[in-house]
Order: sequence, then C-alpha cells, then structure tokens
Amino acid sequence: MTNTAIVEYPDPILRQIAEPVIDFDSNTHTLVAHLIDTLNATSGIGLCAPQIGQAQQVLVMDLSADKSQPEVLINPEIIKTAGFAICAEQCLSIPGIVAKIMRPSAVLFKAKNQHGESLEREYTGMHAICLQHEIDHLQGKLFIDRVSRIRSLLFRNTLSSLQAGKPSLTASTYNPS
Repeated sequence: MTNTAIVEYPDPILRQIAEPVIDFDSNTHTLVAHLIDTLNATSGIGLCAPQIGQAQQVLVMDLSADKSQPEVLINPEIIKTAGFAICAEQCLSIPGIVAKIMRPSAVLFKAKNQHGESLEREYTGMHAICLQHEIDHLQGKLFIDRVSRIRSLLFRNTLSSLQAGKPSLTASTYNPS
C-alpha cells in the first residue's frame, strides 16, 4: 500500500458527517491499509477516513513508540465517559495549531474491527483523548471547535492562511505551558 495525502482545513469533507460502514469487504480493507500507511508516514497517533478524503466511519490509532500496534475501529460509538483531562491537541489536518482541550479522561465505547466483529473496550488517558478526537472528525467536528472564541483568536492567522491555501508567515500557535 501507499500513503495518501492528508486533507487539510478548510476542506468541506472535514465538516461532513461520515457514513457508517455496512460492508466489511475488500474496499474497507483497502481503506484501512491506506489509513495505516498514511498514519505511519506521519508523526501523528490517530487518523480517520475523512482525513484522507473518504466520508466513512473508519479510524486508526497507534500510540506505540514504533508504530507497530495499529488499532482499527469502525463505526465507533462512545457509551460512557468519566473524569476529565486537559491535553494539548493538534491535528494532521490543521497544521500549525496546538490547543489545550478538556475532554473526559476515560471512555467506554463499542465499535467493529476491520472484519466486522463487534468489540467493546474502555480506554483511559491518551488512548481516550485520541479516540474522542478521531470520533469528533467522524462527526464533522474539529478540535478547534472545542476552543473558546477568545482563545481561538490566538490562532486566527493560521486558520485564515489555511483557508486561503497559503502558508502562514505569522503562524499563531496556542500552546500555553
């Protein structure tokens, strides 16, 4: 397989609600392989189908140091959350922006694997944060939507440059210590 170009903000597919996967066929397996290859070519820990131009509810995560443990989750749905954590998040589709986001620190979820088999798991810590970030993508939401309007002013130049399709000369990154 080969990696695929990552769709960047403000591409409309990033705001589209992804369709559930119904057929776990060769197309699904090919999509999963492309997602894994593309994620492996980045410094990211999670990637979903809309980020490579496919409006399907498929995501991959790999939080291992050597990217040897990819997890494939299809049609994921959060059942229950607990606790909270504040984490500096960034996104492969919105380069140049880092923002602290508050999310639940533990999630119980259900999904299917690439073979259509149902699973139910609990994630905590960074696994939980990453899963929620990727599920937001599948729902047409971006992590920047979770930032207050006042804090979002700190990276408005970067977003404007991305919308104009040109690199920002004054990349505003919100990354408080």
